Amino acid sequence: MTPDQSAILEALGPARRFADPGGPVEGRRMAASGALPMPPPQLVTVLCALALDPDAGVADQAKASLRALPDRVADTALAAKLDCHSLAICAEIFRENGPRAEKIALNPSTADATCCFLATLPNPRLVEILAQNQVRLLRCEALVEALGENPLTGMATIDRILHFLGVERGEHEEPEPERKAEDVPVPPPPDPASADAEAPAVDLADGSDIPAELTDEADKDLDDDQKEERNRNIMAAVSTMSVMEKMKLARFGNTGARGVLVRDRNKLVAAAAIRNPKISDSEVESYARSRQLSDEVIRIISNNRQWTRNYPVKLGLVMNPKCPPGTAIKFLNFLTDRDLGTIMRSRDVPGPISVQARRILARKGKS
Repeated sequence: MTPDQSAILEALGPARRFADPGGPVEGRRMAASGALPMPPPQLVTVLCALALDPDAGVADQAKASLRALPDRVADTALAAKLDCHSLAICAEIFRENGPRAEKIALNPSTADATCCFLATLPNPRLVEILAQNQVRLLRCEALVEALGENPLTGMATIDRILHFLGVERGEHEEPEPERKAEDVPVPPPPDPASADAEAPAVDLADGSDIPAELTDEADKDLDDDQKEERNRNIMAAVSTMSVMEKMKLARFGNTGARGVLVRDRNKLVAAAAIRNPKISDSEVESYARSRQLSDEVIRIISNNRQWTRNYPVKLGLVMNPKCPPGTAIKFLNFLTDRDLGTIMRSRDVPGPISVQARRILARKGKS
């Protein structure tokens, strides 16, 4: 959201005289220094209004004063019911100040658009806080998209978001363990007024409105040229979809749709695609070998007990550098001596994997 100075001034009431752009610039400069005898929420609101002042000197001074606020003042203000435009300015000002950014994410008055901005920051605690806000996730598609594209959104967090949205783990899939070190406060429900105008929510449980060419499994009836044309059509259709529409297609789509969506840059979309209940063993084998898929998709495959009973899946995962090393080493014990020899000599697998393959063969007297 773009902060609106007039909205902030309106929220100030009588105190707007300190930040009114129609007033004397000398007075605004003095106010921008932060030396105003007023409660912390009001002081921060005045400084946020001045941070949008048409006079560059006033605006710069106000931003500097915001950054220099003592913690007791900033903490009190950011926990109060500030107007959403002031909180948007604070989010930008405090983007590198983790504790203050967290308080903004926890404030019920923070606008959805501001939460979307916070979700892009390289701060794992912020990601965790925002991922626990079920109300925002269900009403704000842009927040789902931002969290799914943040490199710091881990597998346990992805599982939690997908659960909120109605996409569950497979029956044979082991959950990713939660990291206790990342315990964070749970945000309260946001104010209804903090919602942005959005399109109606997409029902991920109903695939009846998806075109048949995206759901029907017709591979066996198509020649190579027809398959290529079908894949082009699928990619064109997917390119126009929102993140929630992609996740819906990931649940109900056919082989071609899954093949596109499992490679989507948004980890939530890719995770939903690999969990499509119609996925075949041959697809899983192909995905286990692929180095173009995200780490999260490879983890989902490696955590599925049913899939990893399949020898080609185990071999593909061991050869895939994106497979967690501990899992790959465990699978080495089930491979043939011939494949262990290939892995031992390969320059494409991580060093610890090839070393362990050599040790296994040495124990058998075949290295």
